[in-house]
Amino acid sequence: MKIILRRENEIKEIKGNYKVNEILKILNINPETVIVVKGDEIVTPDKLIKDDEEIEIIPVISGGST
Repeated sequence: MKIILRRENEIKEIKGNYKVNEILKILNINPETVIVVKGDEIVTPDKLIKDDEEIEIIPVISGGST
């Protein structure tokens, strides 16, 4: 599968089918700090991503009031 990491502007490849939470663990990414998108859809940690699919991992940006 093709993984686009927006935080680092990198593209990674992983062979096989994995759930989103497994992918994040492989990449050593805290799931609370990112949103995972497939196409135009936000995917949940239990969603299976197949070897021929592409996902994008986007960092969550939070801020406070001034």
